[in-house]
Amino acid sequence: MTLWGGRFSTKLNDQAWELNSSLPIDQRLAIQDVDGSLAWAKALHQAGVLQDEEHASIVLGLDMIKKEFSSGRFSFAPTDEDIHTAVERRLMDLIGSVAGKLHTGRSRNDQVATDFRLWMLQSIPALDAALLDLQLSLVEQAEAAAEILMPGYTHLQRAQPILLAHWWLSHYWPLQRDRERLTNLTDRVSILPLGSGALSGTPVPVDRDTLAKSLGFAAASQNSIDAVSDRDFAAEFLFCASMIGIHLSRLSEQVVMYTSAEFGFFELSDAFSTGSSLMPQKKNPDLFELTRGKAGTLLGLLAGLLATLKGLPSAYDKDLQEDKQPVFAATDTLLTILPVIAGALRTITPRPEQMRAAIDSTMMATDLADYLVGKGIPFRETHVIAGKAVRTAGEKMVGLDEMPLEAYQALCPAFEADVYQVFDPMKSVEKRNAVGGTSPQSVKNQIIECRKNI
Repeated sequence: MTLWGGRFSTKLNDQAWELNSSLPIDQRLAIQDVDGSLAWAKALHQAGVLQDEEHASIVLGLDMIKKEFSSGRFSFAPTDEDIHTAVERRLMDLIGSVAGKLHTGRSRNDQVATDFRLWMLQSIPALDAALLDLQLSLVEQAEAAAEILMPGYTHLQRAQPILLAHWWLSHYWPLQRDRERLTNLTDRVSILPLGSGALSGTPVPVDRDTLAKSLGFAAASQNSIDAVSDRDFAAEFLFCASMIGIHLSRLSEQVVMYTSAEFGFFELSDAFSTGSSLMPQKKNPDLFELTRGKAGTLLGLLAGLLATLKGLPSAYDKDLQEDKQPVFAATDTLLTILPVIAGALRTITPRPEQMRAAIDSTMMATDLADYLVGKGIPFRETHVIAGKAVRTAGEKMVGLDEMPLEAYQALCPAFEADVYQVFDPMKSVEKRNAVGGTSPQSVKNQIIECRKNI
């Protein structure tokens, strides 16, 4: 059974049929297709197109089909071109020719766009929940870290001391923005295309606003041509997915580094590590490496869809059949990755002594400059003096905290004996007490803010 064969004298070439068929991909929209059909049947009934008995028969048949899909008992036929054909064919098997009235006033163009949007509206909350759990794992680690110190890095060079908790939370906020983007995207997904027909709108006097509300959409589309061709929401979803992938990749990269012997800041749980088939000593962070790698896959899905969309000339074009696979793939990828990474993060054991040992007095060079600022010297001058102190200490092969006071006073007479207090890394951290800083109090306040979103 096809939904378009009357105009043709011969059947479609078998290889062309394989290319044209979208059932392997869009059968995933089965429940959404039935729900959309139920809503459309009700709209047709209210518009007087379906009699009471016809409507009741269609609803009964669709309910039976929905149960078959839910239980895995639905049998596809070789002639099912797509999920819409499969549902209508099965409905005709169950209730006879009255099933043919269901497609009155609608097209597969507005039907598939509706199914796809419904699927996305139902999938975004699952993705949000997985992101939220990952955020929670980061907050839990931050709370457990208390006042553990670690070196902070810029340009992958040791920069200034920070709290480990502050570092954990630096990965919380990108995920929060990801969640906010998904929430904002939901507003644009929640527009009903059904009732747009193939491109010019339906001739049936259905109440599209009521139809939209019955399916959980915020509103009906305002332009039928745009409604059947719009895939902005799919591209935007893939952008959101790509950003999530990038944020996970950056986190993974740092975990891979920090669990290496060269850093030794973290110890991975055996439950979230793998070994080598050759080297018995190896303990590999493969799950984080896989996550890092899949960020590239997500970016490719976005680029692919954008390339498909860029030159489409009219309302609906068959190119749009390529819209669902990347969205499905991105969703599956993230829903596989996120719980694993959350579990892995919860079982990471920090090594405070290793992190503390990586902090040296040179990392307090900015504090040294700030010390002279407290003496009334402009920062631009103190920056130069502190830089000279770093150079002098390097030439003498000693730390800044080991240079004699005379050497400091030779650089600037304002240095006094209390200068050595600036080389205490915890005091350096405690000074960063402004909102968003790394001080213990600021981090405690930050955790409170984080908890508000969980």
